[in-house]
Amino acid sequence: MMKLSGHRKQSLWFAFILHRISGLVLALFLPLHFWVLSLALRDPAALDGFLSWTDFWYVKLAEYGLVFLLSVHFFGGLRLLALEWLPWSARQKTYAATALAAGFALATSFFLTATIYG
Repeated sequence: MMKLSGHRKQSLWFAFILHRISGLVLALFLPLHFWVLSLALRDPAALDGFLSWTDFWYVKLAEYGLVFLLSVHFFGGLRLLALEWLPWSARQKTYAATALAAGFALATSFFLTATIYG
């Protein structure tokens, strides 16, 4: 197991890594998303087939992960803006934890809506 050095033990390091990973996954997802949107213009029947595939539970679980990453990236970006514009305080860890909790709550709300009402 890798031993973490001093600054990498802090929760803000975890927030930094989560923000970078979420940004990378979202950037990889965007071309797929645009391709699916282009099906609406090129081949509506193919779009309908793709949309019927999205009713499976594992796709909804993947959507949950995507919404979680999107919300964590959004709230992490707000945390970074606060770091740059606001004076440093001991509350920065609270901001990071709040960003993670808000992302989890938003993604869970989306997931429950998609599975219960969808």
